[in-house]
Amino acid sequence: METVVSLAETLARWTGAAQEGGEPADSVESCVSHPRFVMMRWMGFLKTILFLPRWRLLPLVFLILPGSVSGQNVGMPVAEANALRSDLTGIVCDNEMRRQAVRDLLAKHGAGEHEITSMAYKKVTNLAVEVPGTSPERVVVGAHYDKSRRGCGAIDNWSGIVILAHLYKAIRATKPNKTFVFVAFGREEEGLLGSKAMVDAIPKEERANYCAMVNLDSFGMGRPQVLENASTGKLTRLAQAVARENDIPFASGIAAGNSDSSSFRSKGIPAVTLHGLAGRFSEVLHSSADTERAVNLGSVYLGYQFALLLVQRLDSCDCSELR
Repeated sequence: METVVSLAETLARWTGAAQEGGEPADSVESCVSHPRFVMMRWMGFLKTILFLPRWRLLPLVFLILPGSVSGQNVGMPVAEANALRSDLTGIVCDNEMRRQAVRDLLAKHGAGEHEITSMAYKKVTNLAVEVPGTSPERVVVGAHYDKSRRGCGAIDNWSGIVILAHLYKAIRATKPNKTFVFVAFGREEEGLLGSKAMVDAIPKEERANYCAMVNLDSFGMGRPQVLENASTGKLTRLAQAVARENDIPFASGIAAGNSDSSSFRSKGIPAVTLHGLAGRFSEVLHSSADTERAVNLGSVYLGYQFALLLVQRLDSCDCSELR
């Protein structure tokens, strides 16, 4: 993966006009041409700061981010960076207590007690909350809540859980076309057990209604990226197009590892894993260094903004375009 340093925030606004000069996006062209958020052009600023030492960039990120989100999105709220920072503090480091911490976080962002479902399987329990749409098509947005035995699992993967909770809050404030299913998977670190259990329980005849699965796994070190070896080609190209149109620093590549999107991909459901790792991530993940101190808010916030753009685009897509 390409090595990057910390990232600054971007500003979001809604526009119904397509950005000029965009490149075609292969077989997902009609998906890509739908009205969308367009990020303000901060590329010159990013080029200036991308290679600043991490300790010098963090104060700059915190100075600029709070209260900076502007624009409109037909009623969709966009979280401020401070809201994500609040949820990234006081992380529960005990695996036995993390599921309850996820439940509390979803409740904090609007899910009622009766809306949060425990999906109990033979070896694992997931948590899920749905935002109903007007069609039978479904989009799964997932992140695993468990951690490895070492460290606190701040980057891997409380960062993904925080992004998932804020995406839920944004989508539930709208009337989506598709039903969005937000799932916190258990026991990912032991072999993707939670996601495998969920997708195995989907009847074969119903899989066609699952339009896409977006997996959020490990943010806080670099720009948004796609884990290509755990993602399907058309969703990868769609993610690249969304980033290109909005001038979002982005990369994709193959890495030694796996993630929950692979469980859906193996059953023919379009899937993509987004992450925000870079540099010496192998020295942080699954180690005692994976704590709150390792998390860069700018990276997590840019990952959230990008994921929000992508899931919003998926809501307008024809599912057949992604298969």
